[in-house]
Amino acid sequence: MEISRLSGVGAEITGVDIRHLSDNEYEGIKSAFTENGLIFFRDQHLTEEDHIAFAKRWGEININRFFKANDKYPEIAMVTKEGHQEQNIGGGWHTDHSYDQEPALGSILVAKELPESGGDTWFTSMYKAYDSLSDGLKETLERMRAVHSAHYAFGTKSGDKQSGGTGGRIGNSDVADALENPVHPVVITHPLSGRKALYVNRAFTLHFENWSVEDSAPLLEYLYDIAIRDEFVTKFQWRPGSVAFWDNRATWHYAQNDYQGQRREMHRITLEGCALS
Repeated sequence: MEISRLSGVGAEITGVDIRHLSDNEYEGIKSAFTENGLIFFRDQHLTEEDHIAFAKRWGEININRFFKANDKYPEIAMVTKEGHQEQNIGGGWHTDHSYDQEPALGSILVAKELPESGGDTWFTSMYKAYDSLSDGLKETLERMRAVHSAHYAFGTKSGDKQSGGTGGRIGNSDVADALENPVHPVVITHPLSGRKALYVNRAFTLHFENWSVEDSAPLLEYLYDIAIRDEFVTKFQWRPGSVAFWDNRATWHYAQNDYQGQRREMHRITLEGCALS
């Protein structure tokens, strides 16, 4: 097994079959995940049962409330775009599940059907985003908290719902409407690595606690711009057999929507996380 760190964020792991991991291999992969917050595998041949079994080695599976589930395996959320659909899922910088009181640990995404070209996923490091801030801004942000919400992305009033862009791929808008908006630290101490990371994102962060949306916007936009500096970003090109496993507390991701007229099917399992501090 070889672990190669990538220049932006993450590490690619080769020479291993994740269906049949020895204890030493698993510990090596766990260390790489903890250190990098993002790991990639190539040339894997996972069935749905294999995908679920690998996920369960890491923790309890989160059954997604909003994505369409696999018909036979409810643990697997379908991230699919048909050839006739214009809008994809995840087509903007975000981190999953920050709208939960206990945000998800991360997700394991398996490529099932890919377009001839395009459909890459971009990732960026929230460790590096935090590290790049001035000491004064770090000190300020470490005393702040921010409000997150699923309402605008998945609720009945979301722009996507109004446009019908999901084509039935996302549902349960009433569940999103009923969720209480959580408040999370703007800077977290990562529960695995112990490192500090910036924890806001454009998709689900509404405003800073005790600040208005209008007053919050300039500082949030500044932080969002920092987070996607080129030197922090890895642009992952999917191939048949590719698997990505990202940590939602340490990364953002962005599914590119540059394959109009072609089909793309990905299977995603999300893992339960914990409260952040």
